[in-house]
Amino acid sequence: MTLLTSDLVVDGVRLAYRDQGRGMPVIFIHGTPSHSYEWRDVVPHIEADGFRAVTYDLLGYGRSERPVNRDTSVAAQTDLLAHLLDALDIERADIVAHDIGGAVGLRFAVAHPERVRRLLVIDSVSYDSWPSPTWRRIIDEHLDDCMSMSQEAFDDLLTRQLEMTVADGSLMTGGVLEAYLAPHRSALGRASFFEHQVRHYDAKYTEEISDALGGLSVPVRVLWGEEDRWQPLHYARRLSGAIPDADLVTVPGAGHFLMEDAPERVVEEIRTFLSAP
Repeated sequence: MTLLTSDLVVDGVRLAYRDQGRGMPVIFIHGTPSHSYEWRDVVPHIEADGFRAVTYDLLGYGRSERPVNRDTSVAAQTDLLAHLLDALDIERADIVAHDIGGAVGLRFAVAHPERVRRLLVIDSVSYDSWPSPTWRRIIDEHLDDCMSMSQEAFDDLLTRQLEMTVADGSLMTGGVLEAYLAPHRSALGRASFFEHQVRHYDAKYTEEISDALGGLSVPVRVLWGEEDRWQPLHYARRLSGAIPDADLVTVPGAGHFLMEDAPERVVEEIRTFLSAP
């Protein structure tokens, strides 16, 4: 199942996206290793609540273009978000963002506070919390070799990582696991994963805005799975503590892919946050 229904050329590149509903725009930004599939049990409920929900695959991810010689870092994705909003004629929006999408949302709020009404970040990378030791070792020692690995070896590698994203391992099996692996089921897909995602796992993109977080004036909610093995809970506390008046909400028994472990809770938190006075 995919949420995305259309394609749009933004700043010279093609993004796969979905733009449904009316009312205040809400932009959903996914993380890594992922794509917009992760929002499938969340976005339809927000649309039904009367919001205009915009979901898209980051450049180099999912069904969006996998460009040659184009920056797909968190910083570049932040710039591209501004172009996407312009293309959709959206001046100001709520943002719901997960993992590296959280870094995109935070950077966007720092750079363009006038364009953000509210920001909800879910198990976001922050400060020096990323990349994980596994990905750091790959980046430092094996990145070029990994680009040519076999499909079987790649699937084994990514499956082991994806199994760590949920507290309930049974949720990352069968069709759900296949959906997360699907964008990489080709030589191009495997190479793109390392070139457009892993190569840009770099804490400099979050560390360089850390001093600016205290100046954020938009309402922020930090939503976190208490069993997150990639982004430990102490980063949630640090992040929420640095942002004025930010709410911290933690979910017991849930991991990094909170939308898999507890989709109903995610919907509830988004609803209450976006509807607050």
